[in-house]
Amino acid sequence: MALLKAVRVSDVPTLDVVVVPDIDAASAKQQQRGSGGAGRFAVIGHRGKGMNALSSPDRRLQEVKENSVRSFNEAARFPVDYVEFDVQVVFEYAKDRPIIFSSFQPDAAQLMRKLQSTYPVYFLTNGGTEIYADVRRNSLEEALKLCLASGMQGIVSEARAIFRFPAAIPKIKEADLSLLTYGTLNNVPEAVYMQHLMGVDGVIVDLVPEITKAISDLITEPKADMEIANDLSSKELKDVTSTPNFTRREISFLLRLLPELVQ
Repeated sequence: MALLKAVRVSDVPTLDVVVVPDIDAASAKQQQRGSGGAGRFAVIGHRGKGMNALSSPDRRLQEVKENSVRSFNEAARFPVDYVEFDVQVVFEYAKDRPIIFSSFQPDAAQLMRKLQSTYPVYFLTNGGTEIYADVRRNSLEEALKLCLASGMQGIVSEARAIFRFPAAIPKIKEADLSLLTYGTLNNVPEAVYMQHLMGVDGVIVDLVPEITKAISDLITEPKADMEIANDLSSKELKDVTSTPNFTRREISFLLRLLPELVQ
């Protein structure tokens, strides 16, 4: 059996010349951005239709085996943008499917970004909700620094970290990075809706039917009044149609919700 040799990221050449499927320019641009396109709040099925939790009293978390073809097909019955699962055989079989690579391991994420430029690479992080020996894994600030230094396109954070450190969101957005979240809070429609208001681009969820319905009920595509639009520059129009606006009721809800979420 051949032995595998560990290498440093800096020792690996950039291999952007690998053979890739024929993707048109519009598709390629969206691939690089990831998360479903500008202005859209993405819903992603965790391990298909949702991760199984056999010890949970909630039968919805035991319905379909995770990471199975049936689970992927079940998720496809609902308006999800992606399903999350482990991948190999990508350049051979992906064709024009939208793909996002992600990893909790900083070096692995850097390698995925360095070895190809067709698909966006996101860094997965607990955002400080757990502590590791590798400091790059211990905060949203470190995740942001890693993405900027490595040319990655986005961050996937534990949802609790977003509520604990909401000031990180505008920093991530100002860096032109996409922001997704995962975790048990994403099975709570109100918590998902609040993330939408805070500027998160999408959520990875286990309760696909419930959350996709909640999203369709709570979130609508922003539309600017045409008379106002005629008097605005393109930049001002973008701000009007994409910047979340909090009502008094939403702010009150947020203030009540945050103390519970940060525990």
